[in-house]
Amino acid sequence: MPSYVPLWCKSNFSFLEGASHPEELVETAAALGLPALALTDRDGVYGAVEAHVRARDLGLALILGAEVSVEDGSRLLLLATSRPGYANLCRLLTLGRRRCRKGESRSRWREVCEHAEGLIALWGGEQSLLAGDADPFFVAHALKEAFGDRLYALVARHRRAEERRQEARLRQRARRLGIRLVAGHEVLYHAPGRRDLQDVLTAIRHRTRLAEAGRLLRPNAEHALKPPHAFARLFEDDPAAVAATVEVASRCSFSLAELRYRYPSEELPDGKTSAGWLRELTMEGARRRYRGSVPEEVARQLDRELDLIEELDYCGYFLTMWEIVRFCRERGILCQGRGSAANSAVCYCLGITAVDPVEMGLLFERFLSRERAEPPDIDLDIEHDRREEVIQHVYERYGRERAAMVANVIRYRPRSAIRDVGKALGISETALDRLSKLVSHEAGVTAVDLVQAGLDPDLPVHRHLLRLASEIQDFPRHLSIHPGGFLLGHEPVSDIVPIENAAMAGRTVIQWDKDSLEELGLFKVDLLGLGALRQLHLAFDLLERHCGRRLDLATIPREDPATYEMISRGDTVGVFQIESRAQMAMLPRLKPRTYYDLVIEVSIVRPGPITGGMVHPYLRRRAGEEPVVYPHPSLEPVLAKTLGVPLFQEQVIRIAVVAADYTPGEADQLRRDMAAWRRTGRIERHRERLIRRMIAKGIEPDFAERVFEQIRGFGEYGFPESHAASFALIAYASAWLRCHHPDVFTCALLNAQPMGFYAPATIVEDAKRHGVEIRPVDVRRSEWDCTLEALDGEKGDRGDPPAGSFGEEACAPARFAVRMGLRYVKGLGEADWERIEAARRSGPLVSIEDLAARAGLGEAAS
Repeated sequence: MPSYVPLWCKSNFSFLEGASHPEELVETAAALGLPALALTDRDGVYGAVEAHVRARDLGLALILGAEVSVEDGSRLLLLATSRPGYANLCRLLTLGRRRCRKGESRSRWREVCEHAEGLIALWGGEQSLLAGDADPFFVAHALKEAFGDRLYALVARHRRAEERRQEARLRQRARRLGIRLVAGHEVLYHAPGRRDLQDVLTAIRHRTRLAEAGRLLRPNAEHALKPPHAFARLFEDDPAAVAATVEVASRCSFSLAELRYRYPSEELPDGKTSAGWLRELTMEGARRRYRGSVPEEVARQLDRELDLIEELDYCGYFLTMWEIVRFCRERGILCQGRGSAANSAVCYCLGITAVDPVEMGLLFERFLSRERAEPPDIDLDIEHDRREEVIQHVYERYGRERAAMVANVIRYRPRSAIRDVGKALGISETALDRLSKLVSHEAGVTAVDLVQAGLDPDLPVHRHLLRLASEIQDFPRHLSIHPGGFLLGHEPVSDIVPIENAAMAGRTVIQWDKDSLEELGLFKVDLLGLGALRQLHLAFDLLERHCGRRLDLATIPREDPATYEMISRGDTVGVFQIESRAQMAMLPRLKPRTYYDLVIEVSIVRPGPITGGMVHPYLRRRAGEEPVVYPHPSLEPVLAKTLGVPLFQEQVIRIAVVAADYTPGEADQLRRDMAAWRRTGRIERHRERLIRRMIAKGIEPDFAERVFEQIRGFGEYGFPESHAASFALIAYASAWLRCHHPDVFTCALLNAQPMGFYAPATIVEDAKRHGVEIRPVDVRRSEWDCTLEALDGEKGDRGDPPAGSFGEEACAPARFAVRMGLRYVKGLGEADWERIEAARRSGPLVSIEDLAARAGLGEAAS
């Protein structure tokens, strides 16, 4: 039986239209013995990477294209034959998306023709001019001239009565225009069993109930991938059109493996190379960090890191991060690098991170290694109120062509699946709300949940809800923006992936998420908002204004006994990372006394160490109730800092290398699988290999089992040591302020809201218990933000405390009262505050009513 190639396939990345994952389409095509498959999602290449990876694994030829929406409401299929063709497709989709609001696209026929090089056009189907009622010849001649013999007339059959008339018209026009025919059908799911789900997705997309969707729904199940014999039977009267599908596929040789990405070059001083300029900046920063004398060990580490960075051609990336940090400092924006970047001495000397990795003994290979050969990932935390300034700076510096934010694909989870599917099935919103509150985030909806919600599990509509809500799990629902990820390119980013508008004004976003970028080895710059940095900045400003003392993260007094005493009591309301109930319960048991103790505290109350059974052994060993032993002599260097108990991701990976003889490639795959915690089953493939190899090395089976359980826990949520080190520094600074300046700490925390675990009322009551006077809102005295006011009998300036004055005290006394700001008056906005302030400045006030009248607030507001 002659084969064929499906050239018109939409996955679930044609949002709320296709009813199969890209991987399912690829796997089914391979199982049917098809030589290739074309992925043509609506106005995008969102699922291209997922399909590419699975097709590569199965040896199936993947053709990349898109169904392009044109300005007159018609559609055109475009397939990339080459790298220039793929770039043209991405540019065309970018033009169509950028002129429309989020979720829409409209390309122009002129633009289609201008971007025809390297593309095959399939013109046909239900929404095409060639088969429609309107005269297509004004477009046809332009397409013929632009595409030449790469223009085909698509004969699409789905066993509908109206298609016969449309096909006759299409064939007649194709003959007159001299356009060859190719057979096809619109594939919306990999198997006929997904038809019900596709109907529900259609109803959701059109915001209607299934019973009222009518002609919006496809009338049959003829949109599944077909085996060769079924497709041949569908077109038994035209075998030449079937053969043409293979001909079209043979002309499409492009693969995502051909993408060659270059990071944008930075502007360099005259005569300098990127490597030379990076080395100069690093050594200058090292002298500053180490007060003029760089330790020999640090110098060796810097040389080693710089040599590898130059060898892998990553200099531009580090220079970009340095430039962004410099911009932040010039604008007075508090920022700090975290994540695996904290393992790098170069990042520390450039001022990107604030933790000395040499002193901490952090593993550079966790950040960058020759064997892993993938881009470094530097996360830069920025005080959240000013992050947008930094984002717009990146857009301005690189331009919209070479910078776009990374996508975040919002997928269906159990509760959103119940709500959307249930609405489409016509189930009452009250019942769906009740049911969604009972459903587990992990397990999804069950018959037991239905009963508890008062729904009959035997009713057909409820059985449909159970099945369809399960099938739709992990389907893309819509595209959002990564919290701060940027893709930067030396060439226009739209040559690699289409760019579209985000819902937020001033933002543009690519069509791929961070996992897709990582798979293709593309660099991502992460600019993340952190409320704790905003609080610290506000506190430092208050200290300088009221106490004449300027501090920052680098100059906070280190290893302060009073601060650790406060932390060890669990007295940490409002302290970054260690304020939760679970952390407060752990603090008196762990009793942190050093910075590294705080690093462990930040990490230990996490699913990884808890599910791996590592918490109690560590606490017993720290308290001297249990001897420190190592499962194998080879693991002592790996586990010495944590008393023989693995607590960090880096340790788990090093255990796999040292104790289970993992190769660098296997260790990297383990790291990836730990990170991909939503993809169930990926960690399980390591179980037998890890445990068997550790036992063969002489490690007790019980320890091997616990290590694997910890890996599984890390897969859900676990901290790398470098990440914990960065967060511990912010936690310590926050705790130091709370201990020695509780008034300043409280005022800054109230002004940085919303953030953290606690409501303002809780923060206020906790401050009162610690001797801070809280003064209520007073329209005559309050500003918009909370402020500090001198207490009676105080000068309002306490200056620096005497050396050691807090060493024996539980906490420093407050010297200022906190005046609550007008931001805490319900219903009052900043515009109202500005009118109040103008009224206060306008002259003496007779009464509160007089102030309200001058500010134009009205009687109710007064």
